[in-house]
Amino acid sequence: MMDDKAMLDATAMLDACAFDATIAAGPFDASWTSLAAHTNPAWFADAKFGISTHWGLYTVPGYRNEWYSRNMYIEGYPEFEHHRAVYGDQRVFGYKDFIPMFTAPAFDADAWCALFARAGARYVMPVSEHHDGFQMYRSRLSHWNAAEMGPRRDVLGELRAAAIAHGLHFTTSNHRAEHWWFMGHGRCFDSDVLEPMRRGDFYWPAMTPEPNEFDIDARPAPTAEFLDDWLARNVEIIDRYAPELLYFDWWVQHRAFRPYLASFAAYYYDHMAALGLDAAICYKYDALAWGAGIVDVERGGFADATPFVWQTDTAIARNSWCHTDSLDYKTLPELLVSLIDAVSKNGNLLLNVGPCADGSIAEHDRALLEGIGDWLAANGDGIYGSRPWHISGEGPTVLPSGMFADQKPTAWTADDWRFTAKGGDLYCYCLNPSGADELVCRTFAAFDGEHRPAFNGVISGVDLLGDGPTPYERRADGLHLPISERRRRPAGEMAVPLGFRLRLG
Repeated sequence: MMDDKAMLDATAMLDACAFDATIAAGPFDASWTSLAAHTNPAWFADAKFGISTHWGLYTVPGYRNEWYSRNMYIEGYPEFEHHRAVYGDQRVFGYKDFIPMFTAPAFDADAWCALFARAGARYVMPVSEHHDGFQMYRSRLSHWNAAEMGPRRDVLGELRAAAIAHGLHFTTSNHRAEHWWFMGHGRCFDSDVLEPMRRGDFYWPAMTPEPNEFDIDARPAPTAEFLDDWLARNVEIIDRYAPELLYFDWWVQHRAFRPYLASFAAYYYDHMAALGLDAAICYKYDALAWGAGIVDVERGGFADATPFVWQTDTAIARNSWCHTDSLDYKTLPELLVSLIDAVSKNGNLLLNVGPCADGSIAEHDRALLEGIGDWLAANGDGIYGSRPWHISGEGPTVLPSGMFADQKPTAWTADDWRFTAKGGDLYCYCLNPSGADELVCRTFAAFDGEHRPAFNGVISGVDLLGDGPTPYERRADGLHLPISERRRRPAGEMAVPLGFRLRLG
């Protein structure tokens, strides 16, 4: 009988014949020329709103953020001192020792997905494996997974079944690439990371030094052994769970991943095509050839509407992706503006929620999601299935473009608007109507006898979304929209956006 080491060595590699056969039989080969001809799923452009979850071992300490497994091994970091004060020396109690504590008695995949559907999401994206290396799914490649340890449940499999039952597209993210170096700081002092390691072990390979995320040639570069393991893990996810999107975090842009990414993308797209499903890879920076997947902008977006569909991923808290005891929550209006702004520019919003260590979802998180769902129930007609107009918006407030633009709340005003188009109508969203008893949208000003207005068409009627027909007057300075006393909000704090449908005659 094979021991654990022999078993892992025997199963850790791909079935190369099956892998190659799938690519040979499909529409794509492992070249960027072929992959650049990929077409993103039609459902994605209509969905607009998805929910991701960061849930894993890092929620057990629940301290600061989801990088606890790295930071607890860096002397001078708050996590290092916190860990020693609460759990003891890292040699005696290492990150792996959280696994028996991760029992997740309150985890209910059906309840999660019911809430996500209630929030108006059209797809869900749980993390399959974060940088820490603990797989949240049943795996033949490593025993360090949630089906064999901790909860002893196939978390990813349960969420897939629940998502489908609630009419949601099932997708997932994989952050394995960063594990090449993620535990490396534990080698710099006497910790449990110094224990002997081989492929398949929890901390393996824990390489040092930690690279700069922008250095595509950082050394030491991932080895063939690690890259083969990375490929095998991702193929296993595709084969077992058939996600309609697979999101990669940022370090896959390293040069060493390039040929592996091309081979994987060809296999993924060909495998899903054989199942009759459309799929796409979401990626950051320039990890894939243009056209081979969906561009993702972490915690940010674009200044203007783009000709390509894209996604922004952000979280309900500014300071963490997982649940902690010190979350800096965003407000409901702020989250809604993130959705509207992305959609007006041809993007989707992937909003992250961090469930608690026991598998429950905190009441504040739940309230925010239900608030989004209530708003979308009234205003979603201009969101779902919409397309950008030739003008994405107007107003004095400038939103920074690029990644990590959401670290401070933006002070929107009643003069800030975003536009979408659908079914021959235009939709206008005032981003912050607080303090206003009348709104004025200047893009839809009437002809003043001299200057051609930005919109020179006929408006036959206006509906306040969630209410119905509403009074309006088109003047030379803009489209005037009085707000009923019932819908007015006091000046001061940001109010939820108001949406209007312009019926074009």
